[in-house]
Amino acid sequence: MATDPCPFCRRIAAGDVVAKGRRVTAFPDAHPLSPGHTLVVPLRHEPDFFALHADELVELMVMAFDLQERLRRELGFDGVNLGVNAGTAAGQTVPHAHLHLIPRYLGDTPNPAGGVRWIVPDQARYGEGTP
Repeated sequence: MATDPCPFCRRIAAGDVVAKGRRVTAFPDAHPLSPGHTLVVPLRHEPDFFALHADELVELMVMAFDLQERLRRELGFDGVNLGVNAGTAAGQTVPHAHLHLIPRYLGDTPNPAGGVRWIVPDQARYGEGTP
């Protein structure tokens, strides 16, 4: 409903989506990290990613795979990060479970080695004599 305090539920209700399935949908991230940064979210309002039903998780991943293929054709990115922030300690700021699909482009950062490990910067570097 339009008065729902959840920003994702409001976007879903408004039809502001790029893909929609029976249980999940997708829309551009409001604060994209790169061109094509997209969120895949369950239609059901559930704050906890790990409380999603198996059928929601399957559809969520299938949609992420399909979107990745479509966005790669459209944008020509070179790699992708998938990410879930589950809980406040993990950086979740919107209390509606979601999966980030973040296209990556060669040269978009000086050294992409470590990928998602950079969520804990002191632990990101490894190999080649670093911790």
